Amino acid sequence: MSDALHAIEETVTRDVTRALEEDVGTGDLTARLIPPGRTATARLMTRQDGVLCGTEWLNRTFEELDPDVEIFWHHQDGEDVVAGSSLCEIEGMARAMLTAERTAINFVQLLSGVATHTRQFVNLVKGTRAKIVDTRKTLPGLRMAEKYAVRVGGGTNHRIGLFDGILLKENHIMAAGSIRAALEQASHDADASDGVFVQVEVETLEQLREALDAGARMILLDNFDLARMREGVKIAGDRAELEASGGVSLKNVREIAETGVHRISIGALTKDVRAMDLSMRFVHNHGK
Repeated sequence: MSDALHAIEETVTRDVTRALEEDVGTGDLTARLIPPGRTATARLMTRQDGVLCGTEWLNRTFEELDPDVEIFWHHQDGEDVVAGSSLCEIEGMARAMLTAERTAINFVQLLSGVATHTRQFVNLVKGTRAKIVDTRKTLPGLRMAEKYAVRVGGGTNHRIGLFDGILLKENHIMAAGSIRAALEQASHDADASDGVFVQVEVETLEQLREALDAGARMILLDNFDLARMREGVKIAGDRAELEASGGVSLKNVREIAETGVHRISIGALTKDVRAMDLSMRFVHNHGK
């Protein structure tokens, strides 16, 4: 198993275990009214267009409650789906299916919402060199899942957390004394020298020049307007990779991309999520 697949498997297991403990607690009081031996077939439908994401989370949720459940997917993560279409059929124990339903749908609707929103941004910047990048503005406890959904939607992950990348922001720079001092401290850090990227945030063209002169190779342009972005791209040339951040929307992302920046980071991908509208309905009830 590849490292990436192993990481996803661990994430799915952790997320589903926590979510079921939260929802089921000591037992599903409603589902226990159903005779224990009854089986059923259910269908998961989407009420809106979007990008499917979260199939493994749904699978694991149902499997945790019924190891013999069978799930037949008509689409895979990353595929476009249209309103009114069937996403999958589920066959198993009726009690377990009813208990798993809400948790399973919560995962798929959330992650599909992230993937769908990301795909909208990605499509708008096609033909430019700009990549759509996520941030650490994720739902607590679901960061890895949401960042997976960003990748499914065609976006790029920024650092996962504080442990795998250095981003020198205004307060870090002030505490260090200057942009140059902060960059020098980062370059002497043992962890930073081991392949960890170092990025510095600037708020003015003057700070951009200072960062370039100090040897910065990744620079975040914080809340620059379009004119300053274009000027920043000219100033940086090929000396650094530039990332635009702040105030990005579906209405202006194309204009931002056309300034020539390399990356556009958008907190709304994982923070302002509109879940995909899904529903699960029993289509066969095999009673005893």
